[in-house]
Amino acid sequence: MNFRPIFEEETADLVPITVNGVVVAARKGQTLALALLESNLDHFNTNPVSGNRRLPYCMMGACFECRLIVDGMRDILACRCEIRPGMVINTQDSDDGKI
Repeated sequence: MNFRPIFEEETADLVPITVNGVVVAARKGQTLALALLESNLDHFNTNPVSGNRRLPYCMMGACFECRLIVDGMRDILACRCEIRPGMVINTQDSDDGKI
């Protein structure tokens, strides 16, 4: 599934962010969850019990399915986090023993 903005926005609002080591462009001020869905990130985190890959569900901060590592901090809810230039985002996979 591909996500895209309904209205075309000017590229002047685009800022670079790094996602799993790859630099991508995102619109400054939009939510991190939306930016990553638009960039076709295949998962945000993995379930610590089943290992299943997870993506955002509620988009309002209630379900915790959009947890990511942002600038080295774990458990950041992507749907509640606003894009800012230079962010470093990594998927939060639970194979490191942390939840």
